[in-house]
Amino acid sequence: MAELTSLVIVVDDDAHLREALGNLFRSVGMRVELFGSTSALLDRPATVTAASCLVLDIRLPGVSGLDFQNQLANLGNNIPIIFMTGHGDVPMSVRAMKAGAIDFLTKPFRDQDMLDAVSNALVLDRARRTSDGELSALVKRYESLTSREREVIALVTSGLMNKQIAGELGVSEITVKIHRGHVMEKMGVRTLAELVKKYETILPRLKR
Repeated sequence: MAELTSLVIVVDDDAHLREALGNLFRSVGMRVELFGSTSALLDRPATVTAASCLVLDIRLPGVSGLDFQNQLANLGNNIPIIFMTGHGDVPMSVRAMKAGAIDFLTKPFRDQDMLDAVSNALVLDRARRTSDGELSALVKRYESLTSREREVIALVTSGLMNKQIAGELGVSEITVKIHRGHVMEKMGVRTLAELVKKYETILPRLKR
């Protein structure tokens, strides 16, 4: 059974199908929010703290499901998407999957197929949220470094020895060792290999 905190957001202009899906997901302990259009969904508060996924009809009034997928991507919203269509349009399916959709179900679909797709999407979103949380914590550790310690971590992880770093910064080798020790402690690592790995993990975030 899914965690009670899991949230499934359904967007479909067919009221009967919306309600049927709502009942299906609630029957296995999931929270559900139902919308008749993407514009209605955009009016809801943006923050979702629980593992969640979006079950989205591909043909909707106004903004289509595929266009909405692009909008979410541009906003940096990585919620897993499961598309539904009554048309079995293969090019649409390919486009949706290439753009990151988790699954693509042709109406009418079996309840179990939908539940399986949603369960998979929630597992992926839960893993993503855990990874994002760990990355944010690591960035905070980096932000606790002084400007000199940030210079040291950049030089250490580039492969320079303490003596070379000392020459680069115009300080003594002992001073470099002290800074290096502080860097290791603040970043929560014990080895150079761990430091390099964590620094490379957060580097893309630091360059934004």
